[in-house]
Amino acid sequence: METRKITLCALLIALSVVGRMTFTFIPNVQPVTVLIIITSFVLGPLYGVIVACLSTWITNLLLGMGLWTIWQMLSWSIVAGLSGWLGKIRRKVPVLVLSLYAGFCGLLYGLLISYPMSQFIGNFWLYYLSGLPFDLNHALGNILFFLVLYPAFTRLAESSVINLRPFQRKP
Repeated sequence: METRKITLCALLIALSVVGRMTFTFIPNVQPVTVLIIITSFVLGPLYGVIVACLSTWITNLLLGMGLWTIWQMLSWSIVAGLSGWLGKIRRKVPVLVLSLYAGFCGLLYGLLISYPMSQFIGNFWLYYLSGLPFDLNHALGNILFFLVLYPAFTRLAESSVINLRPFQRKP
């Protein structure tokens, strides 16, 4: 792991934590998913998983820890894996389509986290359908956050990781 990538990853984790804490007053709207997607696009899925797990852990220390923490980490890690795969072709895809993908990831996250949590109730469809308005909030929030954050953070991440090289001495 390179120092620049670790530093950028730490910055994105901090922004995820601050963003999630800032938007707690709007149910299930936070920039965490979008920052995980952007991290996976630029740095790869491994760094996306790191951002997913650490930002979940830190925010749940503040918001409340429970069994759902494991499933949140796993669900966001799956989103990071998918985004890392899509990151290879993202430059050929229009930003509006990528923002719809971010919205889809909000719905996917809700679906992935609903299954293990529904095991306590016993009826998956009842649990999932009762949480669908929150998943729609998550999806719409992701679309908006993606349209705002993607251009700036992609430019920042790519310039700090790709264009900055360690100083080399001339012979």
